[in-house]
Amino acid sequence: MKKMILMASLIIATGVQLFAQQFKADTKTSKIEWVGKKVTGQHNGEINLKKGELTLKKGNIVKGNFTIDMLSIVTLDLQGEWKEKLEGHLKSADFFDVEKHNTASFTITGSEAKADEKGNTHIIKGNLTIKGITKSLSFPAKITVKDNKLVAIADITINRTDYDIKYGSGKFFEGLGDKMIYDDFEIKLNFGAVATK
Repeated sequence: MKKMILMASLIIATGVQLFAQQFKADTKTSKIEWVGKKVTGQHNGEINLKKGELTLKKGNIVKGNFTIDMLSIVTLDLQGEWKEKLEGHLKSADFFDVEKHNTASFTITGSEAKADEKGNTHIIKGNLTIKGITKSLSFPAKITVKDNKLVAIADITINRTDYDIKYGSGKFFEGLGDKMIYDDFEIKLNFGAVATK
């Protein structure tokens, strides 16, 4: 009887290790790129992942929490005075209001395996919080796990007006002409994480 209990305990413990892995974000290799478009062109830049962790079970991400450092937002397509001006504007109350909201967050509530023609392997589901406003968000991603390392690559579209970022939006202001800024901005995510147990 004792042997059976011991064997059952070993099987359960092994199962947990095989089917539920914890991963911690590698903030040095993870990259978050953004693209914002307007009538007359576009701008692009990067923003840093501050911290993150997730749980993988049977090949699917079942939960996760990530914090983005809004103070780190930079523009890559401009230099000098124009670069400083745009970065300052993005950090202002017109956009992300980083003085009051210096972080954003994404909480994964689940995922499902779903391959597509673009090479994505999963649909990630969760809640995105920007400026204290939380909205549900789902997107396709390519997830690979090898040698206790996880990589997730995704293209994500976010409507900024969902988070009370209305500056230059044709939805809220008339007569903007070529000064109009499109509501959707794009995120290119290349996320890396390392298994902790």
